[in-house]
Amino acid sequence: MTEKNTEPLPFGSQDLSLPEELRGLLRAHIDDLRSRYLDRGWGGRVGFGERPAVIVIDLARYWLDPEIHIGANLDPIVEATCQVLKSARQAKLPIFFTTWDFDPAHPPTPQNSKLRWQVPPGEIDDMFALDPRLDHRPTEKVIKKPSASAFKGTDLHYMLAALRVDTLIVTGISTSHCVYATCRDATDSFRVIVPEECVGERCELLHSVNLMDIDIDLGDVMPAADVIRHLEGIGQDG
Repeated sequence: MTEKNTEPLPFGSQDLSLPEELRGLLRAHIDDLRSRYLDRGWGGRVGFGERPAVIVIDLARYWLDPEIHIGANLDPIVEATCQVLKSARQAKLPIFFTTWDFDPAHPPTPQNSKLRWQVPPGEIDDMFALDPRLDHRPTEKVIKKPSASAFKGTDLHYMLAALRVDTLIVTGISTSHCVYATCRDATDSFRVIVPEECVGERCELLHSVNLMDIDIDLGDVMPAADVIRHLEGIGQDG
């Protein structure tokens, strides 16, 4: 088994990481599953279209601060996303950000029983503000979403359609929840591209399994360097 197959992820929560003895076995199994799906004609490539946009999902303090109960060390995700954003801005692509539309007056739903939100009333704006490293610009739309998907209960689809976007580059967190839900809703209308180093979450197992699921069923998971290279080509063409 190769050393790469047994290296821990550079992000996440240590208490939610895979046991050392299982990591290599899981990754080998995922690689084997991928090949078996490909043999069944599943997991083909969608590729880039002609009008891509970038969405950055929930890179805010509530999820990025390990001191917060559901936060984790996700600095590598922020740093890789910043590199994609740099190329996207040079190419003059539409860029969208999301954060949580947290409102303590909102009537609870059954899903609220699954997670105990711990947000002091005076810290809501600070908790859900975008990480300053993203260098958000006034021309880049911030979507406050009430659900996991960036599409559900928002006007994201209308904005993308108005811009004639055909490809959505999805970055951010968390792979198994908000990233996955956004990719699921996007795939019926847009080509979905996921730069691998630009998505992550607190749990190593959930990240690995859901990333494979996205790659097999919803979009193309590829190295961030390949995405950046494509965007640099758009910038040169422009």
